[in-house]
Amino acid sequence: MKFSFLFLAVILSAGLASAQNVTNSFTFNPNQSIPDASASGVAFNTNLSGMGGPIGNVSVTLNITGGFNGDLYAFLIDPSGSMAVLLNRPGMGAANPFGYANAGLNITLNDAVGANSIHYYQNFSPTYSGGQLTGTWSADGINIDPQSSPGSFDGAAALAGLSLFNGSDANGNWTLFIADLSAGGQSTLVSWGLQIVTVPEPQGWLLLASGLGVLAVLSHRRVTKNGHK
Repeated sequence: MKFSFLFLAVILSAGLASAQNVTNSFTFNPNQSIPDASASGVAFNTNLSGMGGPIGNVSVTLNITGGFNGDLYAFLIDPSGSMAVLLNRPGMGAANPFGYANAGLNITLNDAVGANSIHYYQNFSPTYSGGQLTGTWSADGINIDPQSSPGSFDGAAALAGLSLFNGSDANGNWTLFIADLSAGGQSTLVSWGLQIVTVPEPQGWLLLASGLGVLAVLSHRRVTKNGHK
């Protein structure tokens, strides 16, 4: 009987331990031009549902062609109203007052993989020779006015990254905003996507089972120990 109880408790505890994070992937293909030299930009809204548990991680894909990357400003707002800055004039700084002049991005932004900042991508990609930038980067995160003086970007803290969404409910309206703030060249958002990892919330009976499992193991160890005295 003791063995059966122990076996059942351990199995129930294993059921709790086996609960895994869930990855929810969404892709959108607007293929829409971004107004050139306009702070009004363009917004893309999507209402997502059916995801359980709080957010554990969010990554964003952006496929943008043409234009000048240093002109681009983009942010993402989650259903709770939190905002992550995805792009804020990449390359902009006192030494580079117009940002990077490369055309296009086909990238993944994910703050959880230890990637280098997209704002300084030329510093970390010495073999990059132009065209669409590829690879995985961390979001820009510099939450200052994109029309600030170039020097304002130097040393600015990246406090508005994608990790701001962690712990929030993933269900509801998500908004991607993107603008081209300087004249010269037309950028097009070909596609964008979200990969939202949610962390399942344990059921009450599983928590109870886990507690019973721990108590059973401790009881079994105590009986075994006393039996060997």
